[in-house]
Amino acid sequence: MKQPGPEPGFSFMDQIAPLILTLRFDERSFAFFNEQRKRYFPPERNFIPAHLTLFHHLPGEHLIEIQRDIAASASRQKPFPLEVVSLRSLGRGVAYNLASPELSGLRRHLAQLWNDWLKPQDRQKHQPHVTVQNKADPTQARALLEELTEGFQPFQATAIGLDLWWYRGGPWEKVSSSLFADEIQPAKS
Repeated sequence: MKQPGPEPGFSFMDQIAPLILTLRFDERSFAFFNEQRKRYFPPERNFIPAHLTLFHHLPGEHLIEIQRDIAASASRQKPFPLEVVSLRSLGRGVAYNLASPELSGLRRHLAQLWNDWLKPQDRQKHQPHVTVQNKADPTQARALLEELTEGFQPFQATAIGLDLWWYRGGPWEKVSSSLFADEIQPAKS
């Protein structure tokens, strides 16, 4: 009789979910992007809040090291501006494009730390964006892009931290948040 347990070649590491790292926005910017996402994303597919993904698939088995690297990087980083520069088509959706030298530097630093763990999607050139519509009919997506582009004026958002999430196939599960260092340190008493 076969003994219960994992199949040969099975590793318990196979059950550890991947991690996703996103940039955290100031409240005003997050509220804007999240309202856009609630309005335009197909409701039956909108399981997560608006976000800017920095890494799509970090290995969950390295959670402790990843959290340590995130905390150390966040503690040295002050909040910084992000320029919301344009809108773009995703084919079946629409996203806001963002640009920031600080964001590029922060992501490059983390990518160097995690180089051996990165999947092909996270090795590509990072194109910072916030998706407000996806998995929609292409005709609807084109119409939304035209509508939003017509009144678009570049604006500024602020990055205030990093959020780490478990991805288990459905809604993301928050692991931790690391806020950036305050610009003005409190006086010691």
